[in-house]
Amino acid sequence: MKLCPCGSGHPYRECCEPYITGVVSPSTAEALMRARYSAYAEHAVTFIINTCTKTQDRIDEKETREWSEQSEWLGLEILSVQGGGIDDSEGVVEFKANFRRNGAADMHHERASFRKQHGKWLYDTGKMVIQTVTRDTPKIGRNDPCPCGSGKKYKHCCGR
Repeated sequence: MKLCPCGSGHPYRECCEPYITGVVSPSTAEALMRARYSAYAEHAVTFIINTCTKTQDRIDEKETREWSEQSEWLGLEILSVQGGGIDDSEGVVEFKANFRRNGAADMHHERASFRKQHGKWLYDTGKMVIQTVTRDTPKIGRNDPCPCGSGKKYKHCCGR
């Protein structure tokens, strides 16, 4: 049994596959978000394009397919959901999609807006969430003494 890439813990064939194959439509914005993530993991680029509002004409299908196929999809984390329920017409889902591409781990953190049009949820726009990293301690320079106490320069000890 293949588990769904969206992280629900349910079998793929019972979770996101019916959405991606068009058997049923997602009833919430979050369900669409999970299906879109699964579509990236399953390389179902047509579903990704077809579940967008007017922005779909701006999607580069070739680039999207390459990103989908050249990435190892490691997991989806839904951080928050605002609106987007069965009776809503708009919703926002903040998520992190973890993946590995060209051997490097990466993460796509987005606040995605969804709209219901003609009774179907569609991805409308997204805004990347950028987090500033701050250090608790000063950065160790390559020529500074190693903090492990060896007496060596950092670059010749733990900084290798």
